Amino acid sequence: MNTTEQGRSVLSRRLGWFTAACVLISNVIGTGIFTTTGFMARDLGHPGLILAVWVTGGLIALAGALSYSELGTALPVTGGEYVYLHRAYGPFVGFLSGWTSFAVGFSAAIAAGAMTFASYVLELVRFGGESTEGVLPILVALALLWVITGFHLLGVGAGEFLQQALTMLNVGAILFLVVAGLIAGKGDWAHLAVPDARATPSIGLCIVSLIFALYAYSGWNAAVYLAGEVVEPARTLPRALIGGTVFVVLLYLVLNVLYFYALPAAALADPPLLPVANKVAVALLGTDAARLVTTILCLSMAGAVSAMVWAGPRVYYAMAKDGMIPTAFCRISGRRGTPTSAVLLQSLWASVLILSGSFERLVIYSGTVLTIFSALAVGAVFVLRHREPDLPRPYRTPLYPVVPALFIVVSVVIVWNALHERPIEGAMGMATVLAGAPLYMVWRWRRT
Repeated sequence: MNTTEQGRSVLSRRLGWFTAACVLISNVIGTGIFTTTGFMARDLGHPGLILAVWVTGGLIALAGALSYSELGTALPVTGGEYVYLHRAYGPFVGFLSGWTSFAVGFSAAIAAGAMTFASYVLELVRFGGESTEGVLPILVALALLWVITGFHLLGVGAGEFLQQALTMLNVGAILFLVVAGLIAGKGDWAHLAVPDARATPSIGLCIVSLIFALYAYSGWNAAVYLAGEVVEPARTLPRALIGGTVFVVLLYLVLNVLYFYALPAAALADPPLLPVANKVAVALLGTDAARLVTTILCLSMAGAVSAMVWAGPRVYYAMAKDGMIPTAFCRISGRRGTPTSAVLLQSLWASVLILSGSFERLVIYSGTVLTIFSALAVGAVFVLRHREPDLPRPYRTPLYPVVPALFIVVSVVIVWNALHERPIEGAMGMATVLAGAPLYMVWRWRRT
């Protein structure tokens, strides 16, 4: 049952660490792990070097999770980065973070995930090889979005059941692929020691491969958006953030070992590069195994869409509680315990992006600005330790200041590389962020 605080609805604490970890795991495991190793094989060529890149990416994600654990336990309220940036840098930066989360961070990612799901589902059930172009993928994407939205509108209990089910089905299917490939597959462990002589690895290519890996790890911070709904946040958030991230890192390493057990680096580097998991499944288990990979990808996309439909509205809920957007978006729907208006707002905007198709470019450049806000959030660890040394911190980032500094440095390198290589998308990303400035000024004007 919901309670009230200063006359406004607040979310109840009812979620455990397992549910929070499921949100994180589903938000992370998308298509990246199933598509990027082929590009790394082409650029780096050596299995050991590629595995080292995946480990490095995992350590960077873990550095972020360790830093966010301190922020989440010190400020155990709903809203994620918006809350941390608002507290550390003021309402303007916080508003821009929340605006960006709505405009591209969650909504565009939901639209992209739903459309990707549609393409994989139609690949599984394509009727007699008919083309799946046109309106059908849009209808399937919208159906997925609104079925999942319906679950979350039914209440926290229904959303929790859906998220746990999708996560366990996805992870179970991945583990089945791994076990079946290792037991019944026709692989060779010698592949792990055989490099591709055609590749000429360099520091620059290692950085590019690291960006691919970090793309696959993105979403490691998802649990903090539910910080105001978890029981015992001082214990629950670190367990979900750190445990969930470590689990994904280990799962990714196991999958990559399976890739190299199935095929040598040279074969993984041969075109087509994108469907690397399909190539591996076919090599190990035969042509029918490609359908298993497609099924796994469908589950991954459905789980990721569900996690974002759940987490994103918590940002707008927190903004509404601060009066930055209409307070209707922080009202809770009775015993269901969910911010109905905020959920509908996000799903309606994601639907517009699905219908327009404009989400594809949004996703390309949104990664840059989201990396900036993640780095600023980790920087809030430094700011708040200096400005508010007496703020209760049930969990403190280990190896401070090395761990948060490492994350910030890597983020700066990634953003610089993105702006250098894709200046148009970078400029569009910054324009999207700054488009929130007039909205902030309107809010300030209405408050005076």
